[in-house]
Amino acid sequence: MPRNLPLLLIRVLAGIVFLTEGILKFLYPGELGSGRFAHVGLPMPNVLAPAVGAVEIAAGGALILNAYVGPAAILLLCVITTAIVTTKVPILLGHNLGPFPVPKNTAHTGVLGFLHESRTDLAMLFSLAAILVDLRGAGSRPRR
Repeated sequence: MPRNLPLLLIRVLAGIVFLTEGILKFLYPGELGSGRFAHVGLPMPNVLAPAVGAVEIAAGGALILNAYVGPAAILLLCVITTAIVTTKVPILLGHNLGPFPVPKNTAHTGVLGFLHESRTDLAMLFSLAAILVDLRGAGSRPRR
């Protein structure tokens, strides 16, 4: 059994989630790609959505394959932080955040609405943070 199985599982799961979301941006551009980016209020959605999708595919694949994990996690951390700020923080606040609106299909706002709507985003955020913390400590661990 691998020495650090929990972190291996976290890395692979985060990789699968991001890889899948990247692919979906290309398969369903109106709902999950450029159309969604335009609806959220992001600039240049026809350029930004495919670029983000490509980053999610490449970096998600890197996490799964355990290749370039640090740079991949940092790129994905930028992606997920942007997603949280643009789509979930307006739910937390209960009003628009600059050009980023509260989604129309949001049943509840405030802390509980935010936690409900952002559960996957927060899981990915904390998974990426755990991966980066582990990488940072990997060089300082004594070998057995």
